[in-house]
Amino acid sequence: MHTRLLPLLIVLMAAVLLALGVPLAVSLAGAQQQKVVVDRIDDTARFAALAQFVTEPADTSGGDINERRETLSAELRSYYEVYGIRAGVFYRNDAPMAHAPDDFFLPRAGEVRDAFEEALLSRRSHDPEQVWPWQRSPLVVASPVIRDGDVVAVVVTESPTGQMRSRILHGWLVIAAGEAAAMLLAVGAALRLTGWVLRPVRVLDATTHDIATGRLKSRVAVAGGPPELRRLARSFNEMADNVENVLEQQRAFVADASHQLRNPLSALLLRIELLALELPEDNEEIASVRAEGKRLAQVLDDLLDLALAEHSAPDLRIVDIGAVAAERVAAWSPSADAKDVTLTGVCPPTTAWADPVALSSALDAVIDNAVKFTPSGETVEVTVASNGDTATVVVTDNGPGLTDEELTRVGDRFWRSGRHQNVKGSGLGLSISRALLAAGGGSLAYERHEPHGLRVTVSVPRNAPAGEADGQGLTDR
Repeated sequence: MHTRLLPLLIVLMAAVLLALGVPLAVSLAGAQQQKVVVDRIDDTARFAALAQFVTEPADTSGGDINERRETLSAELRSYYEVYGIRAGVFYRNDAPMAHAPDDFFLPRAGEVRDAFEEALLSRRSHDPEQVWPWQRSPLVVASPVIRDGDVVAVVVTESPTGQMRSRILHGWLVIAAGEAAAMLLAVGAALRLTGWVLRPVRVLDATTHDIATGRLKSRVAVAGGPPELRRLARSFNEMADNVENVLEQQRAFVADASHQLRNPLSALLLRIELLALELPEDNEEIASVRAEGKRLAQVLDDLLDLALAEHSAPDLRIVDIGAVAAERVAAWSPSADAKDVTLTGVCPPTTAWADPVALSSALDAVIDNAVKFTPSGETVEVTVASNGDTATVVVTDNGPGLTDEELTRVGDRFWRSGRHQNVKGSGLGLSISRALLAAGGGSLAYERHEPHGLRVTVSVPRNAPAGEADGQGLTDR
């Protein structure tokens, strides 16, 4: 969410800065050009005043007139030499009165001709179009020379724009630097803003993940962020409290019911045994009742174990997974030998964080199922490995396996495959194992083993859980 919100804010702020910066840059360029145009207007007005008393070309009498023309020519030459601006005074018939440099004449077409024609109408030429830094167009300004109310000549200046374009470009660079600085400040402000807005969301997400993984005591600290998110955090905490209370009531009910039913069931089993003494030893009905009673007692014990597994906190510590797996393989070997099943273990030393009792119980349930459903003459393999962050114990059997649909349900409470209903068990062993492992950050995974059989993977973390250590990882010994 942070990666989506931050670019949106940056784009909006960039649009605002562009909306302010582009008109400012255009205004700066216009101001620079207008300043040059005003200067040229003043210059052409001064030259027009000097040319006002110079006679037509046909009138060559009088040294005073020639002296004025020479003065005008000298002014134009000096003007060109100092400023590099081409200037000239031209009669209505295009003949030059004075001009500098010597090769500056009126063209037959173009911007200079247009400005000259416009000045012949007794008004100054219009302001030239805006010249941008990437253009090399000159600035042309023309003013009429009026004598006795008539336009007798026109003063035309053609100014190079190199310096003006340099000033415009420099101003644009200053604006761009200011925009960049403002953008950096805006990005910093956006980072702070998004962090302030999204920090409660991140805390809420982390707390939700903790609760989803079994840490029901996790709560959101209601501090910081917008008022709406603070109210959401309080509502979430209230919801989590209610959910935890409901789960506690369910667990307490299961535990109490299992415990309270044990005494009547034990008394019932005792009466069944007393009744069996009065009946023939081979009575099938009493044997069936006795078996069902023992099965019900096993279910109650498993229910009580499940309630305790979901309620109790794990005793996490650094455990040698290989040693625990090797111990369970040795413990179940007699049962495997009795069924003519080969139970083997590859259990190198591998350390991880786990509750040793919970891990042993989970391995007992998994190995028990593997041996129980593996036919005689087949093999059950137990392999310990690690991939850096996780240590695994993989139990592989060569039994009948499970279908795809059954794989999605294996581990559910009281679920048993329809093909195994007559096999001893309550359907709670794997559920208890999953609850015990989940409390410590572990998990159970099931998949097919080709060509037939089931592969069960018991995974436990190798990194220290929060509160147990400083987050350091473990290395194989």
